[in-house]
Amino acid sequence: MLNRFAPLVPLALVTLLFGCAAHSPVSEQTSQQQQQQQFKNTITAQASSVQYLEEMATEKELATFADGKSYQLPVLADSILERGMSLIGTRYRFGGTSEAGFDCSGFIGYLFREEAGMNLPRSTREMINVDAPLVSRNNLKPGDLLFFATNGRRGRVSHAGIYLGDDQFIHSSSRRSGGVRVDSLGDSYWSKTFIEAKRALAMAPTVVTARK
Repeated sequence: MLNRFAPLVPLALVTLLFGCAAHSPVSEQTSQQQQQQQFKNTITAQASSVQYLEEMATEKELATFADGKSYQLPVLADSILERGMSLIGTRYRFGGTSEAGFDCSGFIGYLFREEAGMNLPRSTREMINVDAPLVSRNNLKPGDLLFFATNGRRGRVSHAGIYLGDDQFIHSSSRRSGGVRVDSLGDSYWSKTFIEAKRALAMAPTVVTARK
C-alpha cells in the first residue's frame, strides 16, 4: 500500500548531462558518458544509504518508545484496515462501539481492540492525548490515527479516522454521509480541519492474537 519513490532530481541531472553531451566529439562523448555513469552510481548509492539510515532511525525511535518490545506494525495495520474496509457502510450511531453502529472513536476503538489487542480511550478528546509518537503529515503510514477539528472550534479535536495510505483514510463519518466510509485527506474540508496524527500502534502489546 505504501509507495517508495526514487529521488528524481539527481536522475534529472543525469538526463540533462546526457543531453548536453549529445553533440560532443566521439572521444569526449565516451569520457563524459563514463563520468556520467560514475556520477549516477554515486548518487544512487548515496540515496540508498540515506534512505537506509532514515529507516533505521525510525525503527530505532519506535523501538525505544516501545521499551524494546517487538511488534509488527505493518502486519497489525493491515489487519486493522482489512477489518475496517469490511465494515464500510456500517451505520453511524452516536456512542456506538459495535457493528450495530459506530461513532468515530467507537469505530477506531473497536478495530484496535479486536485486531491489535489495544484498549484506546473512548472519546476523541482523550484519544488525541495518548502517549504515542506524533507523525507529520508527509510521513503518515497505514494505521496512523488522524485527528480533526470539525465543529468549528479551531484546534479542538472533534473527529478521528485511520490512515489507509495514498492520502486516504477510513472513518465513521456521520448519519448523513453514510457511516463508515473512505475519504481523502487531500479534500479541502479534511485538509483544512486536520489537526495532527499519532502512531498509536507503537503502543501495541508484545504479543497480539488477532481475530481471523
